[in-house]
Amino acid sequence: MKNKLFITLTAMLLTLSAFASGPQKGYVVVTDYLSAHAGKDVSDAIQQIIDANPNRTIYFPDGVYILSKPIVTPAEPTKSVALELSNYAILQASEGWNHDEALVRLGGKDEANNIYLPGSNYYLQGGIIDGRGVAKGISIDGGRETVIRDTSIKNVLVGIHIKRGANNGSSDCDIAGVNIVGNNSPESVGVLVEGFDNTFTNMRIASVQVGFQLRSQANMLRNIHPLFIHHEANPNYESSCGFLDEAGCNWYDFCYSDEFATAFRITQSGSHYNNCFAFWYSTRGPKHVVFKCDKRFDSGVMNLHAAHRKENATTVNKVLEVGEEGGMGHFAYLHVDAPTVLTDHSHEGYLK
Repeated sequence: MKNKLFITLTAMLLTLSAFASGPQKGYVVVTDYLSAHAGKDVSDAIQQIIDANPNRTIYFPDGVYILSKPIVTPAEPTKSVALELSNYAILQASEGWNHDEALVRLGGKDEANNIYLPGSNYYLQGGIIDGRGVAKGISIDGGRETVIRDTSIKNVLVGIHIKRGANNGSSDCDIAGVNIVGNNSPESVGVLVEGFDNTFTNMRIASVQVGFQLRSQANMLRNIHPLFIHHEANPNYESSCGFLDEAGCNWYDFCYSDEFATAFRITQSGSHYNNCFAFWYSTRGPKHVVFKCDKRFDSGVMNLHAAHRKENATTVNKVLEVGEEGGMGHFAYLHVDAPTVLTDHSHEGYLK
């Protein structure tokens, strides 16, 4: 009987500890220092918390945190912090937002190129980043091996911007489980990548002109789904693009361009595409192209599914459009719905 009572009490204590508050877990809880419901600018207060708590996890409970300026975390491992947001914690741009930089700048101060000291791996996790239609969401400005995960980014000009990293341009970031909704402007971009050697997995992107823009190499994209959503504020459908690769030497696995005029645009060839999908559910625009190459076609494409269906065919429907002939690229195991609607068959010269 005593043993059963002891086991029951132990279970109760463990359950209570699981629901312990942030300070008891070792977190720095921002609402111990400011209000998440006052409707006032708290950017300076949050920055002070970041600066005063090196190598700590800073936790944001549910609520709305108004920012009139970017908050910046250190890249230096001895000063770095992790930002952890509750699921309904919102970092929101103020009505008078007037900054070119993102709402949250990870590694934007105290530059460092060090993976050996504890603190080099810092992250932003959870919550909602709300640009109110004018601000950029999150940038990774410096450091290495930064993580963004399980975060929702709404109403932004640019969702995530990864700048050139500290390691000779390599940023080595890992981005996973992030949903992005743009502001439907002709300049809107879901993800802009300038640093090298990053991984992106399980992302949904909508209401942008360009879903994913790569200006660097050695990036891995897996299960990325950008969707073009028509909006009166953005009449420039013809230049919309799901994936824009301006560097080459990148890897794509189940990347799904949905309704963009051009699914995959390549300005520098040499990337690799596996199990990718391009789909159109409307007749918007005069032309739908799966792969558009500004120069030669030198990429490897395997298991591509292109849904050029009869009911959503436009005036021009192509699998491949090239700026120069003579490329060494190839298509293997290509499937095209209703190939009779294609107005150009030049891709057949690259079938393997």
